[in-house]
Amino acid sequence: MSIQQQGLPEQLQLWGRQLGFSQIGVAPVDLSSAEPGLLAWLAEGHHGNMDYMHRHGLMRARPSELVPGTLSVITARMDYLPRRSIGDALIAPGNDVEAESDAFINDMSALLAHESQRLHQPGQAIISVYARGRDYHKVMRQRLQQLALQLQEAVGPVGHRVFTDSAPVLEAELAVKSGLGWRGKHTLVLQRDAGSFFFLGEIFIDMALTPSEPVSDHCGSCSACITACPTQAIVAPYKLDARRCISYLTIEHDGPIPIELRPLMGNRIYGCDDCQLVCPWNKFAQRSALPDFDERHGLGAAQLVHLMQWDEATFLRLTEGSAIRRIGHVRWLRNVAIAIGNALRATPTLPLAEQQNLRQAAKVWAEHPDSVVSESVAWALEV
Repeated sequence: MSIQQQGLPEQLQLWGRQLGFSQIGVAPVDLSSAEPGLLAWLAEGHHGNMDYMHRHGLMRARPSELVPGTLSVITARMDYLPRRSIGDALIAPGNDVEAESDAFINDMSALLAHESQRLHQPGQAIISVYARGRDYHKVMRQRLQQLALQLQEAVGPVGHRVFTDSAPVLEAELAVKSGLGWRGKHTLVLQRDAGSFFFLGEIFIDMALTPSEPVSDHCGSCSACITACPTQAIVAPYKLDARRCISYLTIEHDGPIPIELRPLMGNRIYGCDDCQLVCPWNKFAQRSALPDFDERHGLGAAQLVHLMQWDEATFLRLTEGSAIRRIGHVRWLRNVAIAIGNALRATPTLPLAEQQNLRQAAKVWAEHPDSVVSESVAWALEV
């Protein structure tokens, strides 16, 4: 298919901004340079029990095999930091974001410091920032589909398929190839003006577009993310062993958490942001323009004792429309129980009354029919 491409990249950016995306790029379909690294990563077993990664193999690096006829990939990133944090005033609808105070929009230091401090409060329950609002899969997929329809309206029929962390797609590689950022040493994509607190999505199209220009790597000699990783899951610059990653352990891993990794998880019950919190580039992180990622149900200040009291009905009700729901109630209880065990082992910093409350909340599930839950509770209470 041939069309007049003049002005199309700028138009895609405009449409993307109107839909809440932070940046739009175009990637080529040749990702062959990523194939050796992908094969080595899989051979080393760093994908853990995410068998689908091994099953799809090199298809992840070959967009035209995943979706036959694909000639280009439109990439998108969307900032997800909530519009407000502790002490912030909500941006009123229609307000000019640029006109808001420097402390609210540009100074990320207070937000990053607040999140870091909560890691040292054993009774707090740490849920990764991205998961405190609406499920990003739904937000991104719907808006990517709208972007594809706008493209069709402008140029005619275009075969397409939308992805957002939902298929064997090398999202980070496509983002790098299309100039959305560079690959950080923690393996996340970094952008000079936005850090790494953003989601990625793609539209595979059967139309040839000129790829965006890639950007250079700006990590330099910094190794803050490697040092900060609680479980040392970043085994080398640009290489992550998912089997040690707290995000993998709390979300993807089915079954008991390995005993030796439990103390290292601290009070993190869903995901982990540590490598992002220490990254110098995240002082440039941006708030989301959308209300979708605003915090729900006080998850940014949740206490372990309260979350352990959620029965399955409560869990399903309060995680409706959230990415958290996908782990199910059993993994939820497992994760919170491990965090309670770590809190009880931090007794010098935990008041006696709080210790007693945590013990009582955990004991309720001691006879849970699922052995993963009952074993995790027993471990938590054995101290």
